[in-house]
Amino acid sequence: MTMSNELRLLPWTGPDGKPCFLSTDDDGGHMSRLADNIESVQLGMATELLDQALEILADADTGPDDLRLLVKDLTEALRDTHRVATSRGHRLATPE
Repeated sequence: MTMSNELRLLPWTGPDGKPCFLSTDDDGGHMSRLADNIESVQLGMATELLDQALEILADADTGPDDLRLLVKDLTEALRDTHRVATSRGHRLATPE
């Protein structure tokens, strides 16, 4: 539930890498739905990447370049999922 005095952290950043926020009381509005959909895609991609990571790490022939790419991809996925978790955590209703 979005509180009227709270800004929603969006699942993307601006061109300069700074966080983007949405100010709205309409959880069903176009931008809120777009953000929800992007969050869902980001979390799904992170799940798929975890499966790939397990395969890559289990392969004894995996080289340093493949491991570097894996770490880069995992770092990006972790950043995205952290942003989603932060956004969703801020939107949880707080008990009175």
